[in-house]
Amino acid sequence: MKDVSQPKPALWLRIVHFPLTRLILLGGPVFYMMGMSNGFMQKFSKSTLLSLGAAAGMAALGLVFYVVFVRFYERRPVSELSIPGMGRELGIGLLIGAGLYTGCVLILMVLGIYRIEGLNPLTFMVPAVAMALSSGIFEELIFRGVLFRIVEESLGSWISLVVSSLVFGLVHLFNPAGTLLGAIFISIEAGLLLAAAYMVTRRLWLSIGFHMSWNYTQSAIFSGIVSGSDADPGLIKSTIEGPIALTGGSFGLESSLIAFLLCTTTGVVLLIMAVRKGNITPPFWARKN
Repeated sequence: MKDVSQPKPALWLRIVHFPLTRLILLGGPVFYMMGMSNGFMQKFSKSTLLSLGAAAGMAALGLVFYVVFVRFYERRPVSELSIPGMGRELGIGLLIGAGLYTGCVLILMVLGIYRIEGLNPLTFMVPAVAMALSSGIFEELIFRGVLFRIVEESLGSWISLVVSSLVFGLVHLFNPAGTLLGAIFISIEAGLLLAAAYMVTRRLWLSIGFHMSWNYTQSAIFSGIVSGSDADPGLIKSTIEGPIALTGGSFGLESSLIAFLLCTTTGVVLLIMAVRKGNITPPFWARKN
């Protein structure tokens, strides 16, 4: 009895669902919305409420666009943004992200590099909420939800991990004080950590929590420089004096050996968990039909 092979989809349909096409059609608008969000925050920088409202509104719009695209264009359930488990994973991400940055600062304090000089009013902690919300949601949608996920579908988890991490690090070169060393460190420590968080859960909430909490703790609490961006005062008045290898210099703590070791180690642990759970996708040429 002869096997009846399925006819190939029409050329236009294959083009529409080609990975590069989806990367452009989904990633392009989300990236544009992130730029709009940053523009609104800069425009409303003197009004905390307007800045926060703009960031929250644009983040919500980005999430809605992503969900609609996946649901109606890719025609599948949006499992990476599923509600069950969201609170737990987001909460764990927030706690670990804050804990990792606090751990870095505590090490610097023990070494005598980070010194607390006093405290600002609690209101100094509010403006950074907008930045953390916008960066945490948009960057995870773009680099994990779009880039990592779509590249992984064809080329597998390991190649996608390298590609998404490199691109994620390199875009930080465009920050005001971006450095090549800082971009390399972010590619490894944060690219691995955030991609592994997605791989172990197959959802975005853990990585969103990591990202938001790290950025917020760095800026709002410890008054640190976030990835080579302009530094704004947070809760703690501090002085940081020490070798650039430990402080990260003008790029911020992400470019320090301390953050590199702590975050990379955490990322490796998560990656091992993903492997043990069987959440590694092989490249298309290694898959069984």
